[in-house]
Amino acid sequence: MVSIKDIGKLFIFVVVGLGTIIVGSFMIRGTMHMWDNVDDEKKETGNKKDKK
Repeated sequence: MVSIKDIGKLFIFVVVGLGTIIVGSFMIRGTMHMWDNVDDEKKETGNKKDKK
């Protein structure tokens, strides 16, 4: 028989795993967004120098 403790452990394992995946995806999105902003800043400064 499966005890209630085993079901609870499995439930907590699944919930923590899903939470980890969600948090990790937001961290990856934020990091990629930061890289995009750095590239945009370099492009903007390059264009300003060319216009002068």
